[in-house]
Amino acid sequence: MTSTEMRTEAEDSGPSGYAAARLRLLQKEAQSGPPRRAALAELTDDWLTGLFTAGSDGLRGASLVAVGGYGRGELSPRSDLDLLLLHDGSDSGAVAALADRIWYPVWDLGLALDHSVRTPAEARKTAGEDLKVQLGLLDARHIAGDLGLTAGLRTAVLADWRNQAPKRLPELQELCAERAERQGELQYLLEPDLKEARGGLRDATALRAVAASWLADAPREGLSDARRRLLDVRDALHLTTGRATDRLALQEQDQVAAELGLLDADTLLRQVYEASRVVSYASDVTWREVARVLRSRAVRPRLRAMLGGAKPAAERSPLAEGVVEMDGEVVLARAARPERDPVLPLRAAAAAAEAGLPLSLHAVRRMAAVARPLPTPWPAEAREQLVTLLGSGRPTIEVWEALEAEGLITRLLPDWERVRCRPQRNAVHIWTVDRHLIETAVRASELTRRVGRPDLLLVASLLHDIGKGWPGDHSVAGEIIARDVAARIGFDRTDVAVLATLVRHHLLLIDTATRRDLEDPATVRSVAEAVGSQSTLELLHALTEADALATGPAAWSSWRGSLVADLVKRVAAVLAGDDPEEPEAAAPTAEQERLAIEAFRTGGPVLALRAQTEPPTEESSGDPEPLGVELLIAVPDQPGVLPAVAGVLAMHRLTVRTAELRALDLPDGVEGAVLMLNWRVAAEYGSLPQAARLRADLVRALDGSLDIAGRLAERDAAYPRRRGTIAPPARVTVAPAASRHATVIEVRAHDAPGLLHRIGRAFEQANVRVRSMHVSTLGANAVDAFYVTSPKGQPLPGPEAAGLARSLEECLR
Repeated sequence: MTSTEMRTEAEDSGPSGYAAARLRLLQKEAQSGPPRRAALAELTDDWLTGLFTAGSDGLRGASLVAVGGYGRGELSPRSDLDLLLLHDGSDSGAVAALADRIWYPVWDLGLALDHSVRTPAEARKTAGEDLKVQLGLLDARHIAGDLGLTAGLRTAVLADWRNQAPKRLPELQELCAERAERQGELQYLLEPDLKEARGGLRDATALRAVAASWLADAPREGLSDARRRLLDVRDALHLTTGRATDRLALQEQDQVAAELGLLDADTLLRQVYEASRVVSYASDVTWREVARVLRSRAVRPRLRAMLGGAKPAAERSPLAEGVVEMDGEVVLARAARPERDPVLPLRAAAAAAEAGLPLSLHAVRRMAAVARPLPTPWPAEAREQLVTLLGSGRPTIEVWEALEAEGLITRLLPDWERVRCRPQRNAVHIWTVDRHLIETAVRASELTRRVGRPDLLLVASLLHDIGKGWPGDHSVAGEIIARDVAARIGFDRTDVAVLATLVRHHLLLIDTATRRDLEDPATVRSVAEAVGSQSTLELLHALTEADALATGPAAWSSWRGSLVADLVKRVAAVLAGDDPEEPEAAAPTAEQERLAIEAFRTGGPVLALRAQTEPPTEESSGDPEPLGVELLIAVPDQPGVLPAVAGVLAMHRLTVRTAELRALDLPDGVEGAVLMLNWRVAAEYGSLPQAARLRADLVRALDGSLDIAGRLAERDAAYPRRRGTIAPPARVTVAPAASRHATVIEVRAHDAPGLLHRIGRAFEQANVRVRSMHVSTLGANAVDAFYVTSPKGQPLPGPEAAGLARSLEECLR
């Protein structure tokens, strides 16, 4: 059936005919995107025209007007119908009856309707009081009735908008900023709102409103394509979910990708991010231009009066060779010749970042259009300007985005294309890969005073995750890419080797510090062998901190920082020639010793709860940040301690953030050993239980009178988990040559109540002893390392260790 035939059916058959024609249109696979949206709008126009004609009964001085998205002809499958019944006020009773004859059939079909009935004067008055109404009227489109009435309103609304632009545009900008604060940035969210998030469809509509004011205009290149892509994704989302939703939820992304003919959800997200980035950048440029024009309008009358009516010349302040500041932006000097100066893009970017100013859109586009490529290797000045750009702190981000928007970054660093807009499906990461790399450089710029080669630190920060666009271990792939990039930008062989080492081992310190026993000489020696020198260790320490700070709030804390610092101190001693074979055992604190003696004396567990806070830093306020509660437990050495403690904590709804377990030798003269557990916990909700209750349940768990597994199963059955994405299966591995004294079992799993209890039971059933453990929770992921031995205290044979890993993986499914 053709579009004309569908429209005819809709007109002839009333609501049911329209519904059938609409359904057929949405099911036509050959028609999608802008043609389908336009066809749906046209089909709806024809149906509403029929309703208006049948209900008007000769009424004059009335018209039906589409506003907002419907006014633009952008109807998605589940879009609202935004309608205005406009009338001249001559017969309000007849207009009310006409409204009923239009609205009720729309409601009967279950379509969402945003409707109003107003005279032109009322519409203009409401628009003057409500910015959102005024924005909707800017897209007013005639459907039926008195065309002159609609045209008159459109002309008046546009004139009002242009006359009031100096007042209304700052209001619109504030509205956009508030929405961005609530919804976040679309280009970085794993479950973005395609309409409300910054860089989404609402911002694209705001740019249309700015253009309609004639005060400023958005950069048009790529903007219409970006808008079309976001609308296409919303169409697919409506069709796959059957709901009027704008949030691209994780569980629906694969279906939406398939509807659009894309490879997978990551491809979908990357296209969404790219489109959003175009809208966000256009918004930044446009609002800067609006501010510039409004400043100019405010200042110009006074200046002209002072100068006798002459137009004042714009002031230009030199920043670097070929680069000047003018009117709050960095522009090219009149004598600049980008076609002869291949370093100019980096020089201009570095100057802008150092000055904390934006790069002019015209300057960036001119350089992108005519600048010659840099030779290989880069000249020293180009490398120095790149380092200056990366070391300029927070202003680097905006300047980098300006270069990237015009394709200059991928021209300078071709390998950047694979990480650009690449999503990271990890709750710990809050940025895409490319933005994370820039954020790491920003964080590293604050640490440059701690290292002897800040240039290497900054470049390593930019490159440390560059391998994430390739299959396999991104650190291994990244090392190869880093060698190539470092040589291309002009570093010598020695520096290239250092940068490659930093990229290859950028996770080494944090992984080792949080998952390995630092008292084990093999641990420290393996890190020293990988790092190779004191200077590289110094750089790796700073890179580790910058990387974690740029990842997200769950990736770094003073506790993790202290563990990494302790490891670095031990590795530095090895690199200086000290022998780690006989390490000095960490002495227990006075409180730990007191608890251990009391546990040995009483023969039962002893607990201590203490609030733990993050000490304030220079960047934070003076108030300490709560980290949870430190739980110290001393228990006479016996089987079953780990599953008992973990199970009791799970029963009391305590989330384990970090956990350590080790055997503590008692003071001289006391024979025996006590297990010391030092855990950081937090209540899922409500207040913490009393220590006495925890101890009582722990005593029962250890003597077998408390059925922890049964209690946890009952609770899970009573409170089923909410539907959500399916977590990947747990992965259990044996770390090779990690320790000479024990076998190290690594567990990576989705964090859930009772996880440690299940792991502890599996170890007990396998008749292995946990010598020590290092547990950390990153977002929804548990990353745990257990040092286990046979009952006689020996490392497990290879086959036995592999079998233990397999059985543990089975029990965690």
